[in-house]
Amino acid sequence: MRIGVIGTGRIGTIHANTLSRHREVGSLILTDADGARAQELAHRLGETAAPGVDEIFKWGVDAVVITTATSAHAELIGRAARSGLPVFCEKPIALDLPGTLHAIAEVETAGTVLQMGFQRRFDTGYTGAREAVRSGRLGRLHTVRALTSDQAPPPAEWLPLSGGLYRDTLIHDFDMLRWVTGHEVVDVYAAGSDAGPPMFRAAGDVDTAAALLTLDDGTLATATATRLNGAGYDVRMELAGELDQVVVGLDDRTPIASTEPSGPPAADKPWTGFLERFGPAYEAELAAFIEVVRGERANPCDGREALQALRIAEACEVSRREHRAVRLAEIPGGTSAGAF
Repeated sequence: MRIGVIGTGRIGTIHANTLSRHREVGSLILTDADGARAQELAHRLGETAAPGVDEIFKWGVDAVVITTATSAHAELIGRAARSGLPVFCEKPIALDLPGTLHAIAEVETAGTVLQMGFQRRFDTGYTGAREAVRSGRLGRLHTVRALTSDQAPPPAEWLPLSGGLYRDTLIHDFDMLRWVTGHEVVDVYAAGSDAGPPMFRAAGDVDTAAALLTLDDGTLATATATRLNGAGYDVRMELAGELDQVVVGLDDRTPIASTEPSGPPAADKPWTGFLERFGPAYEAELAAFIEVVRGERANPCDGREALQALRIAEACEVSRREHRAVRLAEIPGGTSAGAF
């Protein structure tokens, strides 16, 4: 199998390394807006660098992996679909609903595959939580608490391109909320704070956010995020039911300290970022993509699934700006939810 990798930045480099080692991948063609960066990575991996995106399609590949800047995702997804090629794309499809819906329509018209990079679906902790909920171990689920806390903020120049804290960060928690519970969000109430560094205010973004979400079975969920969690990178999900309670992300590297005399000690080596925390999940999602391309399994996260997570993020943005509860029915694109 020959795979074209478009984008060789931080995540693109990691994906290229993973694919280059996979037994079913014969070769890679790498390209990037920074040609020298693509050349250097190709040389290091013993793969081929292409001068541009056009060559990826002209030289012939069996599938495409897109890890470019978000602004290029939708166009590249459409181009691959029109070429009849299966695509793996890092989230999001686009930063707005119209762009997302158009790209999905191109894939569905072409009848091709689009697998989105929501890597938490391949994390053992979240998989275990899903199994606990679906098996009935927790009984009736009544409360979910999700959080994503970055240790340090991203570069200031990147913030205006990120889509904001709800679309860039909490969208993973929204996807997990649907995937783990098997239920849809029906309304949200969200708030955000830009009281931290001035670069967030300059970008029209917030450095800390919270949302209260109601699911279609009455379960209540909270989701919080911050860019300024100095203790370390913290991603958790707590699920409480009438019979039992479980938590994702609680281990000896969780950056949290107990104030109880008999509580566990603070982590000696707390998680520092998402690439470290979810390393095995990133490898597993690409292994799944290869299986999808080979016709060995169903798509684990298609464009419609990504759309639903984006709709929740959009509802939170509206709620934050307008200081009101927002029903998901107000957000376009809700007529064709993906499968759970």
